[in-house]
Amino acid sequence: MKLLALVPARGGSKGIPRKNIRDLLGRPLLAWSLEAAKQAASVDRIVVSTEDEEIAAVARAWGADVPFLRPSELAQDDTPGMEPVLHALSELPEYDWVLLLQPTSPLRTADDIEGIIRFCLKHDAPAAVSVYEVSKHPHWMYRCGADHRLISFTDAPLVSRRQDLPPVYALNGALYLARCDWLLQKRQFIAEETLGYEMPAHRSADIDSAIDWQWVEFLMRKTFSE
Repeated sequence: MKLLALVPARGGSKGIPRKNIRDLLGRPLLAWSLEAAKQAASVDRIVVSTEDEEIAAVARAWGADVPFLRPSELAQDDTPGMEPVLHALSELPEYDWVLLLQPTSPLRTADDIEGIIRFCLKHDAPAAVSVYEVSKHPHWMYRCGADHRLISFTDAPLVSRRQDLPPVYALNGALYLARCDWLLQKRQFIAEETLGYEMPAHRSADIDSAIDWQWVEFLMRKTFSE
């Protein structure tokens, strides 16, 4: 099993400019994912996919390889997230597995990385992605009709107690693992064979806005102080 850890980090973030190399508690945001991957024994190589020379330099300084610069057309706001992965696999065809580590999930640990790998191999699955149990159940969510009347999102009979509802999970964006040959065929991480690997909610924060950034800083300071 030869495993490539791939960290996509384009330079054109709009919500938080230059987000991937912005300082987060003494490290560039990107570096938190690189450090977790470096501590995971199952990872054979860590590659950062970017079109940006400054990000490439930061990635190299923190121990990642940048064997190519991503074409600019694969680093646009509307570029599908799979395209940089498929491009990387075409540039580096020698790997059996690929693990996508988005830099916006800095709370993910080496133990999480090793955990999803063991989980996927144990169940003989071609792919697994990380999820967490949500606290806001979709059973209690609604759409608003044209007349502002509430319409049940699930159309299921109302259940008044949370304990009577089955757990529901959401993607947390931290870990996407797949066998390369399977991924090249499916061209997506989530298909009928994909397993969900549960992570705790406190390590599932994903930075997409300034408020998310503040929340992650709070969680990190709390973790480091304990």
